[in-house]
Amino acid sequence: MLIWINGAFGAGKTQTAFELRRRLVGAHVADPELLGFAMHRTLPPAARDDFQDLAAWRSAVVDVLQRAEAAHGGPVLVPMTIVRDDYFDEIVGGLRSRGVDVRHYALIASPETLRKRLSTRIAFVRSGLRRETWAVQQIPRCVSALAQERYATHVETDQRTTDEVVEWIADDAGLTLAGPRLPPWRYQLRRLEVGIGHIR
Repeated sequence: MLIWINGAFGAGKTQTAFELRRRLVGAHVADPELLGFAMHRTLPPAARDDFQDLAAWRSAVVDVLQRAEAAHGGPVLVPMTIVRDDYFDEIVGGLRSRGVDVRHYALIASPETLRKRLSTRIAFVRSGLRRETWAVQQIPRCVSALAQERYATHVETDQRTTDEVVEWIADDAGLTLAGPRLPPWRYQLRRLEVGIGHIR
């Protein structure tokens, strides 16, 4: 099973994926963003636009995630924003056409909630304020696209904690959580560790 965790920037995709991995036996996080960064590094700076626009990236994501799902015994967790209909159909549809059991979840939050969450991430962004400004600028586009039925299953997150989102997804996907919730101080420490580990 492959669980695709979609959502606008700031929706909580990465934290949700890593908390799911902690609480599920044998789960594996596969981040397609890493493929995009690798491709960017092979290109001159002037050619480093949105890596999702690279056909090679989209093709590689399908190939690599199919291989990961086939080779791994537990669920494969994929935290990745994708809001272009044609790219969604190419990647998620492509995986499903190859027989991969893709469960897609879009984490939904209001623009106000997303802006608030992004404001707390500035300290963790190596490139400074500019990157978070770009993420904030994407909020209207992402919120509008993800509201479509195409991007179901929707998971409302405005009034849910990460633990509640994790438990909702696991229940919907028919997965049994083995690990317990962390006490608040340990959860905050882990959240910090995950955030630092994903500074780009």
